[in-house]
Amino acid sequence: MAASAGGPGSWSENILEYFLRHSQITAEDGAEITWYHAANHKAQMNEALKSTAHMIEADVLLPSDGSEHSQPIMAHPPETNSDNTLQEWLTEVTKSNKGIKLDFKSLAAVEPSMMLLENVKRHLKRPVWINADILPGPNGNSKVIDAKPFLDTVTFFFPDVTFSLGWTTGWHPEKVNEGYSWTMVKEMEYICNELSQPVTFPVRAASVRQSCSQLLWLLKQSSRYSLTIWTGKNDNYSVEDLLYIRDHFDKKQVFYDILEPQNHEFKQAIGIKVNL
Repeated sequence: MAASAGGPGSWSENILEYFLRHSQITAEDGAEITWYHAANHKAQMNEALKSTAHMIEADVLLPSDGSEHSQPIMAHPPETNSDNTLQEWLTEVTKSNKGIKLDFKSLAAVEPSMMLLENVKRHLKRPVWINADILPGPNGNSKVIDAKPFLDTVTFFFPDVTFSLGWTTGWHPEKVNEGYSWTMVKEMEYICNELSQPVTFPVRAASVRQSCSQLLWLLKQSSRYSLTIWTGKNDNYSVEDLLYIRDHFDKKQVFYDILEPQNHEFKQAIGIKVNL
């Protein structure tokens, strides 16, 4: 268990401990945690809140009008507008007991978002994960968020939070897709060993199997570290790949935010009941 994860009700509380404490999972096993991905627009947010998901993930950016007093909104690029602001989103989500993961697509959105989070902090006695892609990764060509100002801004407001720090990635069905290289994981460790917070590394399922040595090494560097396996809509990977990860990594250190039908097939293969 992560040594520096926070105590009960803190934003950095290990999510397994939080959901075990609330009797929502039955074992210290990251595969038991369920996710609702991209709960950005009001319809998706409301669906997520009614769902059995433990963790709600959503994307934060500033709207395209670029005005000085822009409110952070909930949208995933290439979208630049939304029917939901972060303020409205937080108002609804704080009424639930679900964990939160906010994925930042721009540095400009971070500080105004932290100010909004500050306003609801006393109502959020649960895990809060703050995510950004801070390094270039396998086949990645999107822009990274500058790590130092991102980490400094979040820590200034909330030293007690869980960071989710990833690499930009790509997936090309017609090409050989590289995995996470030693340079990539060592760069990430160089940044994260200075932090005191728990850190989860979101890694793309299709690139993990060929990167097992590198990712196992990374997790061994600190008890604060975990992996969150995620999948792109058109990625080519198999349930066998997920089972391979399951066999080679500590169950307490790996979470699975994966799409259907693989999610259902994977859970079935490892004997975890799926609530549909």
